Amino acid sequence: MNLKNLSVKNKTRSQILEYLNKKKISRIYKKFAASLKVEENLAVAVSGGPDSLALAYLAKCYAIKKNIKIYYFIVDHRLRSESSLEAKNIKIFLKNIDINCEILKWNGKKPTKNIQAIARNKRYSLLINQCKKKDIKHLLLGHHLNDVLENFLIRIVRGSGLNGLISFNKISKYRDQNINILRPLLDIEKKDLIYITKIIFNFYVNDPSNKDEKYKRTRIRNLLHSLEKEGLDIKKLELTINNLKDSDRSIKFYVDRNLNKNSKLLNKDKTYILNKFFFDQSHEVIFRSLTKIIQIIGRKYYPVRGKSIDEVINAIKQKSFTKLTLGGCFIERINETILISRESVHKV
Repeated sequence: MNLKNLSVKNKTRSQILEYLNKKKISRIYKKFAASLKVEENLAVAVSGGPDSLALAYLAKCYAIKKNIKIYYFIVDHRLRSESSLEAKNIKIFLKNIDINCEILKWNGKKPTKNIQAIARNKRYSLLINQCKKKDIKHLLLGHHLNDVLENFLIRIVRGSGLNGLISFNKISKYRDQNINILRPLLDIEKKDLIYITKIIFNFYVNDPSNKDEKYKRTRIRNLLHSLEKEGLDIKKLELTINNLKDSDRSIKFYVDRNLNKNSKLLNKDKTYILNKFFFDQSHEVIFRSLTKIIQIIGRKYYPVRGKSIDEVINAIKQKSFTKLTLGGCFIERINETILISRESVHKV
């Protein structure tokens, strides 16, 4: 790089970091950086909404300060006629702050049912594949505090247990791909992210599906707004979730102990062997232990529904139990042990 280009690049970086002189943006960035704590190259998923655009800016500042490289990916689901144009516009706006984006397109037939869930899985698939190609170990997503609260209420409506109620974590693994999913905005409210996006870009995409009440998340979001108007303190709801997380950590200790002492993974054929003491625990410990094993063996990003796990536990405790399938797994009894292996192994 010649001296002229280097001077331009340094000037651009200074202009980007200059926004951190604003007290509110500085406060948000410090919270973001403290939550991230990564010294390696990163990938950022950008949707064009205010959350992801704010994430893109904060990540850019982080990259400059840490002298690391960040890759930015826009997923064009092509579910709406205008999505490709939107993706191109987002790419142009990000270029203004020296962010180069790669657009990942979802080609092929689109679903007519369960659209949001299928689109989410496809988005993860496209992003993770790019991370693998570029040998990136960390993928940043723009989930924020309001998403945590919405998810909490959705799980309450579903009758989820403790683990489901607090399922949003700052760090999680994507299946068996050895890629970390990072959510460094979980302590930051959406209104603060909108503030950053308006200051930096004065632009963001409004996805019409976010206002479509045929989707449960939209209805829950509107319910949360109504509860706020009735005096619900978001900070108190956040405190409740954090208290539940403390209880959850205690249960996880016993789940890990159960997995370590009473189960064994045979790496050669990807089979778990559970001894008779595996099921001699509290229901919640058995439930979570079995859920985790089925998720690993079945290679599922999301765990199997709790009702199905309960049915399996009840079936296994019956002396008449021999075998069944669930979540891409084949579950069978051999004498006093339970074997769980990938279902595809048993198909001819």
